[in-house]
Amino acid sequence: MNRQIKLLDVVALTDDLADRKLRRGQVGTVVEDLAPGVFEVEFTDNDGRALASLPLNATQLMILFYEPVEAA
Repeated sequence: MNRQIKLLDVVALTDDLADRKLRRGQVGTVVEDLAPGVFEVEFTDNDGRALASLPLNATQLMILFYEPVEAA
């Protein structure tokens, strides 16, 4: 399954962003669709405090799924 990223998707970073103190696997939420393949992603801590909000390319993100794929 190769679904496109959309608004409010929960995503994870596929690379470290050391300059932003974010690491591979960091979980965030897509809060805005900026351009084709570019999304504003907000990262928060466990208490909901914002750690960072930045534009990222789709290639830097992986959609996280919470439900299994339905069988065809």
